[in-house]
Amino acid sequence: MIKHIVMWRLKDHAEGADKSENAIKMKALLDACSDVVPGIHTFEVALAKPGYDCTYDVVLYSEFDSLAALQAYQDHPQHVALKPFVGAVRLDRQCMDYEVK
Repeated sequence: MIKHIVMWRLKDHAEGADKSENAIKMKALLDACSDVVPGIHTFEVALAKPGYDCTYDVVLYSEFDSLAALQAYQDHPQHVALKPFVGAVRLDRQCMDYEVK
């Protein structure tokens, strides 16, 4: 199994919206990808909540059957289509993929 974790810090304003509006839109776009390919076991998108000590605004935690399933997700047209928006609103991105047995 491959775990795929991505965290984004968003710009205060981008694409005509504020950080909160963009985070909500980003979550909706990502949530729509939760079942685009076979082999996705877990797919959770979370937004930072006021009152918590958060260094990032949006996080994706996902688990895939295999590296091939993760790659199929990465290459899926629906996932590829959200990248321009995410790229325009993000300030920073961190990602880690790792295998667990």
